[in-house]
Amino acid sequence: MLGRDPHEEHRAATTLELLFDLTFVVAFGTAAYELSHALVEDHVVDGIIGFAFATFGISWAWINFTWFASAYDTDDWLYRLTTMLQMVGVLVLALGLPAMFKSIHDGDTLDNDVMVWGYVVMRVAMLFQWWRATRQDTGRRTAHGTYALSIVLSQVLWCALAVADLPVRTTFVLLLIPLLIEVSGPVVAERRHGGTPWHAHHIAERYGLMVIIALGEGLIGTMASLTALSEDGLTLDVALLAAAGTAVTFGMWWTYFSIPHGEILHARRDRSFGWGYGHMPLLGAIVAVGAGLHAAAYYLEDHSHLSLVQTVLTVAVPLGLYLLALYVFYAVVSRSLDPFHLLLIGGTVVALAVPVVMAANGVDVTWSLLVLSFAPWVTVLGYELHGYRHNAEVLAALQD
Repeated sequence: MLGRDPHEEHRAATTLELLFDLTFVVAFGTAAYELSHALVEDHVVDGIIGFAFATFGISWAWINFTWFASAYDTDDWLYRLTTMLQMVGVLVLALGLPAMFKSIHDGDTLDNDVMVWGYVVMRVAMLFQWWRATRQDTGRRTAHGTYALSIVLSQVLWCALAVADLPVRTTFVLLLIPLLIEVSGPVVAERRHGGTPWHAHHIAERYGLMVIIALGEGLIGTMASLTALSEDGLTLDVALLAAAGTAVTFGMWWTYFSIPHGEILHARRDRSFGWGYGHMPLLGAIVAVGAGLHAAAYYLEDHSHLSLVQTVLTVAVPLGLYLLALYVFYAVVSRSLDPFHLLLIGGTVVALAVPVVMAANGVDVTWSLLVLSFAPWVTVLGYELHGYRHNAEVLAALQD
């Protein structure tokens, strides 16, 4: 475990990494289900708070594994078994999500005990991996020690807060302390102590695969809505809803992969934290779109306390947040600002507002969602016709 070549040619995701990612299908799926359930019960604020907390926990668990694997994936028997243990931890984390969501609305204290135990399992495995790297890659021991110390300190605080059973609000305020340790530890290790030999294009591919997993929630939500309408067979409403859900998911995929992620990271490794951490709100928004489509299914089944307008908003709001966050993300990591983006953002806002106005005027949810599905395609069309020039300029600037 001496560290892999950060410029290794043809570096690609391994089958073990893909297997590991399957546990996050379960985790994100559980979070999306709990969010949709909270929305249709009109527990909107509680659902959003729980979902934000869940998204961070899920994303951070994946990020910890992925960056380490990019630098130190030996694929020996010990590494494989340690990864299997981490997968168990992710499933335990997912198992604790329903209780956490429920406690925010119903309980006096935050019930995240099972989630914390899932993290304990993952952290034991992760500490073992860092110990192996410290023993064998002696030139980077200080960086390894910084990673390990931040893991231990934050996990001790997570456990202490879980055991303390403090009021929900107090717990969330105090959780900012371990959260700060979590996100600052890698920054110190990478920027002050030499860092680790992660591979830019491999990391970009891994994040792209996680985005695709998150997009799968959109298709699951679409299928849930189709099931609600399928009793009468293949009808116009079924066709419209299938088109809407697929178009939204496909459009989000197209917009994300319009950005030259690997090239930016390869040329500017110092931008890795803005790039890596910036994906957490993107992943959360993508999964939330799937939850919104699932909420639409509840509405179609008459199992929702939401109005027609509110139902459309459960999809429109996270979709709008994703698209806006993607523009901000690109501007930050590329250190560029294209005035053409402002025009595309304006067109996107119109595409998001029109279906809400339609719903307010009594237009059926399927038609409203179909019109809403055009929102990401404003960016797709803009980049296919003109925006690709901005990518070329960004890439040219990276060579200077």
